[in-house]
Amino acid sequence: MARMTLAVHQQLYSIHSFAPDTPIDPVVFSQQMYFIGKTKDELSIVVPSDISLDSLEQEDDWRCFEVMGPLGFSMTGILSRVSGALSDAGISIFAISTFDTDYILVKKEKLQDAINALSRKSYKIVEYDS
Repeated sequence: MARMTLAVHQQLYSIHSFAPDTPIDPVVFSQQMYFIGKTKDELSIVVPSDISLDSLEQEDDWRCFEVMGPLGFSMTGILSRVSGALSDAGISIFAISTFDTDYILVKKEKLQDAINALSRKSYKIVEYDS
Protein backbone atom coordinates (compact mmCIF):
# COMPACT_ATOMS: atom_id res chain seq x y z
CA MET A 1 0.00 0.00 0.00
CA ALA A 2 1.28 3.48 -0.89
CA ARG A 3 2.07 5.84 1.93
CA MET A 4 -1.08 7.86 2.62
CA THR A 5 -0.78 11.63 3.03
CA LEU A 6 -2.92 13.62 5.44
CA ALA A 7 -3.01 17.42 5.28
CA VAL A 8 -3.64 19.40 8.47
CA HIS A 9 -5.87 22.45 8.00
CA GLN A 10 -4.92 25.56 10.00
CA GLN A 11 -8.55 26.60 10.49
CA LEU A 12 -10.39 25.83 13.74
CA TYR A 13 -13.86 24.33 13.25
CA SER A 14 -17.02 24.10 15.34
CA ILE A 15 -19.63 21.36 15.15
CA HIS A 16 -23.20 22.58 15.67
CA SER A 17 -26.38 20.62 16.40
CA PHE A 18 -29.85 21.84 15.42
CA ALA A 19 -33.40 20.53 15.28
CA PRO A 20 -33.92 18.91 11.85
CA ASP A 21 -36.38 21.57 10.64
CA THR A 22 -34.10 24.54 11.49
CA PRO A 23 -33.44 26.85 8.52
CA ILE A 24 -29.73 27.03 7.67
CA ASP A 25 -28.16 30.45 8.22
CA PRO A 26 -27.02 31.76 4.80
CA VAL A 27 -23.59 32.66 6.25
CA VAL A 28 -22.81 28.92 6.21
CA PHE A 29 -22.95 28.81 2.41
CA SER A 30 -20.38 31.60 2.01
CA GLN A 31 -17.63 29.67 3.84
CA GLN A 32 -14.73 28.16 1.92
CA MET A 33 -15.44 24.83 3.63
CA TYR A 34 -18.51 23.63 5.51
CA PHE A 35 -20.35 20.36 6.04
CA ILE A 36 -24.04 19.78 6.53
CA GLY A 37 -25.65 16.51 7.59
CA LYS A 38 -29.36 16.07 8.09
CA THR A 39 -31.47 13.14 9.28
CA LYS A 40 -35.03 12.89 10.51
CA ASP A 41 -33.67 13.50 14.03
CA GLU A 42 -31.06 16.19 13.65
CA LEU A 43 -29.21 18.74 11.56
CA SER A 44 -25.43 18.97 12.06
CA ILE A 45 -23.27 21.72 10.60
CA VAL A 46 -19.49 22.07 10.69
CA VAL A 47 -18.15 25.57 10.02
CA PRO A 48 -15.08 27.62 10.88
CA SER A 49 -15.10 28.50 14.59
CA ASP A 50 -15.23 32.23 13.91
CA ILE A 51 -18.79 31.81 12.57
CA SER A 52 -21.49 32.29 15.20
CA LEU A 53 -24.60 30.14 14.77
CA ASP A 54 -27.62 29.93 17.10
CA SER A 55 -27.41 26.16 17.63
CA LEU A 56 -28.84 23.90 20.33
CA GLU A 57 -25.34 22.63 21.11
CA GLN A 58 -21.88 23.25 19.76
CA GLU A 59 -18.43 21.78 20.13
CA ASP A 60 -15.61 24.23 19.42
CA ASP A 61 -11.90 23.96 18.68
CA TRP A 62 -11.62 21.10 16.22
CA ARG A 63 -8.70 20.74 13.80
CA CYS A 64 -9.05 18.93 10.50
CA PHE A 65 -6.99 16.28 8.72
CA GLU A 66 -7.79 15.86 5.04
CA VAL A 67 -6.94 12.56 3.41
CA MET A 68 -5.24 13.70 0.23
CA GLY A 69 -7.32 12.37 -2.64
CA PRO A 70 -9.22 11.97 -4.70
CA LEU A 71 -9.94 8.51 -3.38
CA GLY A 72 -11.73 6.03 -5.59
CA PHE A 73 -14.72 4.15 -4.27
CA SER A 74 -12.78 0.93 -4.83
CA MET A 75 -10.28 1.98 -2.12
CA THR A 76 -11.38 0.35 1.12
CA GLY A 77 -10.51 0.74 4.78
CA ILE A 78 -8.91 4.19 4.61
CA LEU A 79 -11.10 5.83 7.23
CA SER A 80 -11.03 2.65 9.30
CA ARG A 81 -7.21 2.59 9.40
CA VAL A 82 -6.90 6.29 10.25
CA SER A 83 -9.61 6.18 12.91
CA GLY A 84 -8.11 2.96 14.31
CA ALA A 85 -4.68 4.57 14.69
CA LEU A 86 -6.27 7.51 16.50
CA SER A 87 -8.47 5.26 18.64
CA ASP A 88 -5.42 3.25 19.70
CA ALA A 89 -3.94 6.55 20.92
CA GLY A 90 -7.15 7.42 22.83
CA ILE A 91 -8.11 10.25 20.46
CA SER A 92 -11.79 10.88 19.67
CA ILE A 93 -12.68 11.93 16.14
CA PHE A 94 -15.49 13.44 14.10
CA ALA A 95 -15.32 11.94 10.61
CA ILE A 96 -16.78 13.36 7.41
CA SER A 97 -16.68 11.84 3.95
CA THR A 98 -17.21 13.53 0.61
CA PHE A 99 -17.32 12.11 -2.90
CA ASP A 100 -13.55 12.56 -3.30
CA THR A 101 -12.01 12.11 0.15
CA ASP A 102 -12.35 11.86 3.93
CA TYR A 103 -11.89 14.47 6.65
CA ILE A 104 -11.04 13.60 10.25
CA LEU A 105 -11.54 16.24 12.92
CA VAL A 106 -9.77 16.05 16.28
CA LYS A 107 -9.88 18.45 19.20
CA LYS A 108 -7.11 21.05 18.89
CA GLU A 109 -5.46 20.00 22.15
CA LYS A 110 -5.10 16.47 20.71
CA LEU A 111 -3.65 17.57 17.37
CA GLN A 112 0.01 16.88 18.19
CA ASP A 113 -0.88 13.53 19.75
CA ALA A 114 -2.83 12.70 16.58
CA ILE A 115 0.09 13.70 14.35
CA ASN A 116 2.43 11.54 16.43
CA ALA A 117 0.07 8.54 16.35
CA LEU A 118 -0.44 8.78 12.59
CA SER A 119 3.27 9.30 11.93
CA ARG A 120 4.04 6.13 13.90
CA LYS A 121 1.71 4.29 11.49
CA SER A 122 3.71 5.69 8.52
CA TYR A 123 1.20 8.34 7.46
CA LYS A 124 2.81 11.40 5.90
CA ILE A 125 1.51 14.58 7.57
CA VAL A 126 1.72 17.90 5.71
CA GLU A 127 0.30 21.38 6.19
CA TYR A 128 -2.78 22.07 4.08
CA ASP A 129 -1.98 24.37 1.18
CA SER A 130 -5.19 26.34 0.67
